[in-house]
Amino acid sequence: MLSADFGNLQRDIEMLNASECDWLHVDVMDGLFVPNISFGQPIVKHIKRHAKKPLDVHLMIMDPGRYVEDFKNAGADILTVHYEACTHLDRVLHSIHDHGMKGGVVLNPHTAVCLLEDIIQECDLVLLMSVNPGFGGQKFIENTYNKVRQLKELCLRKHPECLIEVDGGVNLQNAPLLFEAGADVLVAGNAVFKSDDPAATIQQMKQ
Repeated sequence: MLSADFGNLQRDIEMLNASECDWLHVDVMDGLFVPNISFGQPIVKHIKRHAKKPLDVHLMIMDPGRYVEDFKNAGADILTVHYEACTHLDRVLHSIHDHGMKGGVVLNPHTAVCLLEDIIQECDLVLLMSVNPGFGGQKFIENTYNKVRQLKELCLRKHPECLIEVDGGVNLQNAPLLFEAGADVLVAGNAVFKSDDPAATIQQMKQ
C-alpha cells in the first residue's frame, strides 16, 4: 500500500479487492528504526474499512511490542515485527498470537537466517527484506535468493507450516525465481502501482 495513490486510496483498495492479490501489505514506519515516516493506526483503520482482504501489517518501528493491541484494534490480521527491533522477540510473538493475529518476524538484508533457529516455531511467517527498509522503489538485492533457500531449509527442518515472504524490489522478472527458491508470499508495490494495468500485473505475478 505504500506505493498506492493516497489521494485516491479507496479507489486503489477497491482495485485490489477486485484483483487476484491475497493480502494488502501495509508498511508502518516511525522515522527512527527506518529513516522514513509513513503512517500509523488511523490510516490502517481507513484501509481496513474498505479492504475485503486480510491486512498484512509490517511494523518498521522501534519496540513494536508496545503497539500490538493498537494495530489489532486498527484492523491488522497479520503483524510482522523486525528481529532487529525486538529485545524480547518471543514475548512479542506471544502477544501477537494472544491478540488473535498471525505473527511473523522480519529480517533486514544483513541479518542472518540462522538467528531464527530458536524462534522459528513461534512464527506463522518470516519476511525477508530484499532491500534496505525505509523507502519504496529500491533495487532488489540478489543475495535474497540464497537467504530464501536457507530459510526454506530451516522451515522444512523445524516448522514446515511457516510461510516465507519477500518484500522489496519484487517484479515480474524476479518473482518466478523467488518462487523457485522457496518463497510463498511476494510483496509488490511499485511493480503493481506503476504498471499500466495493476490488476493484470497482479494476475501475471500469480501465474
